This record gives sequence, C-alpha cells and structure tokens, in this order.
Amino acid sequence: MEIEAFENPSPIAWCPGCGNFAILGAVKQALADMGFKPHEVILVSGIGQAAKLPHYLKCNFFNGLHGRALPAATAIRIANTELPVIVIGGDGDTYGEGGNHFLHGIRRNANLTLITHNNQVFGLTRGQASPTAEKGFVTRVQTHGVFLTPMNPLAVALALEAPFVARGFTGRARHLTDLIKEAVAFEGFSLVDVLQPCVSFDHVHTFQWYKERVYDLEEAGHDPGHIDGAIQKAREWGERIPLGIFYSNPEKPTYEAQSPVLSGGPLVDRHPDPKRVEKLIDSFF
Repeated sequence: MEIEAFENPSPIAWCPGCGNFAILGAVKQALADMGFKPHEVILVSGIGQAAKLPHYLKCNFFNGLHGRALPAATAIRIANTELPVIVIGGDGDTYGEGGNHFLHGIRRNANLTLITHNNQVFGLTRGQASPTAEKGFVTRVQTHGVFLTPMNPLAVALALEAPFVARGFTGRARHLTDLIKEAVAFEGFSLVDVLQPCVSFDHVHTFQWYKERVYDLEEAGHDPGHIDGAIQKAREWGERIPLGIFYSNPEKPTYEAQSPVLSGGPLVDRHPDPKRVEKLIDSFF
C-alpha cells in the first residue's frame, strides 16, 4: 500500500515545525508499510492538538471527549475484534484527564495501540504544564516553575505490567515508524510514548536538547524481555534518555482471549434474537 492512500487534503492547524507532523507521517508510513487499506483501521482520539491527528488521515476515526479515548477504543475493539484500533492522545489528554483510563486500559489488556504525544505541555490551551512536565519548568501559568513531581508514564505502565512499552522521538522518524509497526502488530495493549518538542510553548526541551541526549536501547544491548531492567531504563532521564522497546511480553493473555462472550467471534457479526432481548427487558419489571 502506498502512503498516498492515507493522505487527507484537510488543512492542518498545527504550528509550523511542530513535532506532531513527524508523528502523523510515521503513522501513515507504518500503516502503508503494514499493508492496511484506509477502511481497515480505526483511529480514536479525545481533545487536544495531538487528538487532531486522525482528522488529517484518510481512515475511519472517532473523536470524542477529553481523556476518554481509551474506553471508546476498548468498546470499538470488543465489538469488532478483527479491526486494528489505534488511540492518539497528548500527554495531558492521556495521563491527565485520561489517567484513570490509562491505568485500567493497561489492566484490561485489550488489543489496542496507544500513541502519546509527550511534550510536557497542554498545547491547545497555550502551554501550561502537563503531568509529565519536569520540576523547575517555567510556563505561562507556572511562572515560578513546576514544583510537582512529574509522572513517569513508562514506569507506571511497567508497574502495571503492560505487555508492550516503547518510547520514540519525533527527531528520528524512521525509528518511530518502526516502533509504531511493532506496536500495532503486537497482540495486546501497546504503548508508544513519543517525545515531541513543542516549538511554541517550550523553548527548553527543543529538538536539539533531545538530540543531544537520546540513545537507542537496542544498540545499547537492552533486553526487552526483563521487566526489572525495563523499569530501571524507564527511570533514566536527564543527560541520557533511552528510546526503543523497553519491555515486550507476548505471553500475557489479552482481554479478547479471556472473555467468554467473545469466544463465539466478533460481536459485529452476531445477529441478536429479538425475543431474547424482549425477555431480558421484561425481567426488569
């Protein structure tokens, strides 16, 4: 499949130079490389600059409430277990408003891919600190600097034994594309947290700032099969920032595989018996 099949001529509202462009390109390239057709995949998002990404793709998508993309995506996936489902969100949308859904999405382990644009700010509302903002980071709202401990989404995901945890960087497009392909192909909940500098509201964590610090876990000999080592790497931040697959456990059973209701095949292919539905309704009276 050619990448042009996913092109959408809608005008893009992101700032020039925004890292979101690289993530959009990586998602399109990954879907094309994997041979999907636009009608064979669905993207789900909430609210925010990152959540606009599905608007700029030619594919099925659902755009819902702030922070609520994961429960909607889970329902879509359960209804049609043949459909690849990709969730797109920012760090505020996913780890702030959607924090509870993030935890329980991992716990359920439905076959979803979550791609989070992580730039430490709420971009749509003009740059206040998000849950991942570093201590001391000065914003238009946190004028004396952030004093709260930042959330480490990879460490949280690993503590819940998420079966696939990875981090990409928008300054390494090919590497990010390959991570997304691995995540979409994975059977179970897969997280790709993407370091995505905000060119408008963060002049500290720039592309150059990240380029001087990031390194490839695979090239460093990291073994993604051991969760303790993955947690240790997830806590590494500052002068050196690891990228790649932190942890991968294909043996963890998915929600779909464990649900007896889904053992009869995708719900979308079932034909409900009206008489049984009427009997169920009558039982409530």
